[in-house]
Amino acid sequence: MGKCTIDHSYGDVLAKLEDQSDFMPDALVQRTYKFLQQTISQEALNELFHLLKKYDLATDSEREKRNQEIENMTDR
Repeated sequence: MGKCTIDHSYGDVLAKLEDQSDFMPDALVQRTYKFLQQTISQEALNELFHLLKKYDLATDSEREKRNQEIENMTDR
Protein backbone atom coordinates (compact mmCIF):
# COMPACT_ATOMS: atom_id res chain seq x y z
CA MET A 1 0.00 0.00 0.00
CA GLY A 2 1.28 3.46 -0.80
CA LYS A 3 1.41 6.11 1.86
CA CYS A 4 -1.51 8.52 1.85
CA THR A 5 -1.33 12.02 3.25
CA ILE A 6 -5.05 12.15 4.09
CA ASP A 7 -6.06 11.47 7.68
CA HIS A 8 -9.17 9.28 7.76
CA SER A 9 -11.60 9.68 10.62
CA TYR A 10 -12.98 6.91 12.81
CA GLY A 11 -16.29 7.37 10.95
CA ASP A 12 -14.57 6.97 7.57
CA VAL A 13 -12.97 3.72 8.68
CA LEU A 14 -16.20 2.40 10.20
CA ALA A 15 -18.14 3.23 7.02
CA LYS A 16 -15.48 1.54 4.87
CA LEU A 17 -15.63 -1.58 7.06
CA GLU A 18 -19.42 -1.64 6.74
CA ASP A 19 -19.13 -1.27 2.95
CA GLN A 20 -16.62 -4.10 2.60
CA SER A 21 -17.86 -6.49 5.31
CA ASP A 22 -19.89 -8.61 2.87
CA PHE A 23 -16.65 -9.47 1.03
CA MET A 24 -14.60 -10.28 4.15
CA PRO A 25 -14.50 -13.35 6.39
CA ASP A 26 -17.07 -12.91 9.19
CA ALA A 27 -14.53 -13.58 11.95
CA LEU A 28 -12.24 -10.87 10.58
CA VAL A 29 -15.11 -8.37 10.38
CA GLN A 30 -16.06 -9.03 14.02
CA ARG A 31 -12.42 -8.82 15.10
CA THR A 32 -12.05 -5.48 13.30
CA TYR A 33 -15.22 -4.04 14.87
CA LYS A 34 -13.86 -5.06 18.29
CA PHE A 35 -10.51 -3.43 17.48
CA LEU A 36 -12.31 -0.21 16.54
CA GLN A 37 -13.88 -0.05 20.01
CA GLN A 38 -10.43 0.78 21.41
CA THR A 39 -8.59 4.07 21.24
CA ILE A 40 -6.71 3.92 17.96
CA SER A 41 -3.92 6.13 16.63
CA GLN A 42 -4.42 8.19 13.51
CA GLU A 43 -1.73 6.12 11.81
CA ALA A 44 -3.64 2.90 12.55
CA LEU A 45 -6.91 4.42 11.30
CA ASN A 46 -5.22 5.43 8.05
CA GLU A 47 -3.59 2.03 7.61
CA LEU A 48 -6.84 0.17 8.25
CA PHE A 49 -8.77 2.43 5.88
CA HIS A 50 -6.34 1.63 3.07
CA LEU A 51 -6.45 -2.09 3.77
CA LEU A 52 -10.23 -1.93 3.47
CA LYS A 53 -10.29 0.39 0.46
CA LYS A 54 -11.35 -1.48 -2.69
CA TYR A 55 -11.17 -4.78 -0.80
CA ASP A 56 -14.06 -6.04 -2.94
CA LEU A 57 -12.01 -5.48 -6.11
CA ALA A 58 -8.84 -7.18 -4.85
CA THR A 59 -7.68 -10.55 -6.14
CA ASP A 60 -7.92 -13.55 -3.82
CA SER A 61 -4.19 -13.41 -3.11
CA GLU A 62 -4.36 -9.68 -2.38
CA ARG A 63 -7.31 -10.27 -0.04
CA GLU A 64 -5.33 -12.93 1.83
CA LYS A 65 -2.45 -10.48 2.22
CA ARG A 66 -4.81 -7.76 3.46
CA ASN A 67 -6.54 -10.20 5.82
CA GLN A 68 -3.17 -11.08 7.36
CA GLU A 69 -2.25 -7.41 7.74
CA ILE A 70 -5.61 -6.66 9.40
CA GLU A 71 -5.15 -9.65 11.74
CA ASN A 72 -1.68 -8.44 12.65
CA MET A 73 -3.02 -4.95 13.31
CA THR A 74 -5.92 -6.13 15.45
CA ASP A 75 -3.56 -8.27 17.58
CA ARG A 76 -1.95 -5.11 18.97
